[in-house]
Formats: sequence, structure tokens, C-alpha cells
Amino acid sequence: MTERTARLDQLLREEISAIIAKDIADPRVGFVTVTEVDVTNDLSHATVWVSVIGDEAARKASLRALGRAMPYIRHKLGDLRIRKVPELHLRHDDSVERGARVLHLIDELEHGADPSFTPPPLDVLPEPMTARGPAQPPAKSRPRSSRPPGGKPSSGRSGKGGTRHGR
Repeated sequence: MTERTARLDQLLREEISAIIAKDIADPRVGFVTVTEVDVTNDLSHATVWVSVIGDEAARKASLRALGRAMPYIRHKLGDLRIRKVPELHLRHDDSVERGARVLHLIDELEHGADPSFTPPPLDVLPEPMTARGPAQPPAKSRPRSSRPPGGKPSSGRSGKGGTRHGR
């Protein structure tokens, strides 16, 4: 992989995630996370890896709805300044489910349970952890205003200094 394709992978992952979050209004899409984008060396095709939270039926419905939205997403990617927007191919990324299964196995082994595995339901994921313990949801806060406390919008200048030419 070249540095150019690596940068394009990252750019497309961010842009596709933003388009799904902001522009896709289909309720069947559900909770979808773009985990990775792999662009071919000739930049003509891109595989979009997504993770979907939910049971098997909800996951299939989300992938189907997202697959139908891919031409729209590709059209929206036309706003980027790239020569040609690659064809998008959608794939399901099951690494989250596999990770949950491994964590479940480790937890059972630590507690001395029988290592015969019965998979947990796929719609239940482990609780997010931080270095200090379980992650707490962020407290609700009021929306920030784009205006500073003085009430006037900022011009972006501090008022000090001069012009470029020193006049």
C-alpha cells in the first residue's frame, strides 16, 4: 500500500462516516460504524467495512439499507477534490463480535467456568472500559453558542498587530 492510498483510505472512512451520520435518514440503517476502507492500488474500487450493532435480522436490514444508499454516498463523495471517486463495495466487519466472544471466553476461564463456549447474544456488547473502570456516559450539557460572551460574533482577529506590509 502506498502512502497515497493510505491517506485516501483514511479520508474516505471519515467522509463516509460523516455522510452516514448526517445525510442518511433511513431508520433501517441503525447503528453503523465504518471501521475501515480499503482502496485498490489503481484507486478505482474501495471496500467499505462496516460494523453493525443489533441482532441478526436488524444487522441484515441495516446492511441491505446501507447497500442501497451506497450510490448516494458515492455521489456525495464527489464533493471531495479527487480525480475519480472509486466504486464502493460494502462488507460486514464482524471483528467486534469476535472480540466480544474472546472476552467472554477469557472471563469464563478467569472465573473457573467450563471453557465450552456458548456465544453471548450478538446484540449485547461488553461495557466500554477506561483506565479508571467502566466508562460513564457524558453528562448532558447545554449547546454551546457560536458567539463569545460579549454577544458579538468574533471576526477572528485579536485587534492587535498591523497589516502585512507594516503600515
